[in-house]
Amino acid sequence: MKIYQVDAFTEKLFSGNPAGVCVLNEKLDEELMQNIAREMNLSETAFLVKNSDGYDLRWFTPNGEIDLCGHATLASAHILCKKGFLRNDQEAKFSTKNGLLTAKMNKGWIELNFPALPEEKAEPPAGLLESLGVEATYVGKNIFDYLVEVESEEIVRTMKPDFVKLSKVPARGAIVTARAGAGEYDFVSRFFAPEVGIWEDPVTGSAHCCLGPYWQKKLNKDEFIAYQASERGGILKVKVVGERVLISGKAVTVLEGELLI
Repeated sequence: MKIYQVDAFTEKLFSGNPAGVCVLNEKLDEELMQNIAREMNLSETAFLVKNSDGYDLRWFTPNGEIDLCGHATLASAHILCKKGFLRNDQEAKFSTKNGLLTAKMNKGWIELNFPALPEEKAEPPAGLLESLGVEATYVGKNIFDYLVEVESEEIVRTMKPDFVKLSKVPARGAIVTARAGAGEYDFVSRFFAPEVGIWEDPVTGSAHCCLGPYWQKKLNKDEFIAYQASERGGILKVKVVGERVLISGKAVTVLEGELLI
């Protein structure tokens, strides 16, 4: 079985968000996929199996399976094109627990078509803001995460959460965001998910399924250039189209090999 490591949402090695991509000859049982993801020890490892109209796609963190992952989907589309499983002009179709997802090349970027995951205003749960160490101008929640807007880009970039306290907040993760200052970006964000074993995710595609609709309302526009301000950092193009969000990024292969199982 072929396995790859890809840096997603970047075109530079050792930046963006690393993901494992395992192209399977046949379906594996969940325990084995979980063990492989734990061995890879990346925030997510994607498992692909060919079906009649594309690929079945599942994502595992070192701690368990998740329902949606943007950067590992981008990494999967990158590998399918670069390694000849698909032509560069061919749309990748992924059957997932979150429905049908697609990816295609668009002017040198890989464009993912994901469901919008808008937030609704919510009271911050006990410990959320204290563990993040910030004052919020807004708090909302969608089906996965809390979204916390803060006053400035500088706060997003310099905040130092208490991950032990944050892991006790009942949610997949916390998105912290602010309007960008001067420069090419519309907004910045960081994403923390210690409850699922990820203290800080370098670049999070699924978080932008929430950030896109949120900043659409705030900025009265549909297309954005976003920056996730983790230590590794990553750039995303985000376009809101009705109840879908088009998330575009680049990717680079770091490693490839075979699983000796």
